[in-house]
Amino acid sequence: MSPQNPGLRPSTTPAAEAVSTYCFAVHAAADPGVMPRVMELFAKRNLVPSRWHSDLTGFGGDLKGDELVIDIQVTGLTPDESDYIARCLRQQVYVQSVLTSVKEASAKEALPSARSA
Repeated sequence: MSPQNPGLRPSTTPAAEAVSTYCFAVHAAADPGVMPRVMELFAKRNLVPSRWHSDLTGFGGDLKGDELVIDIQVTGLTPDESDYIARCLRQQVYVQSVLTSVKEASAKEALPSARSA
């Protein structure tokens, strides 16, 4: 309860709670086995990324020296789970680096608005 107004309590409705989206940017050698190994880390935790985008970047027409860049966004993680997944990603074969970030949004902003038919 608020000391200034004992009748008011802080809001605990879902709209007031923050929703975290954890972002992972994975840079790896262009190898066909990288994407399924990366996805497996989320799938075995029963998580479906809200966003998955991958690009093959590099020089020349052949795959030698090319790099695979995967951008992944996942909600429903705790900070500890996110850190653990990032550490596991960094240990994967052919993964060169993993960058992480967190996007915060209120639950009201994260949910799509209701549309009338």
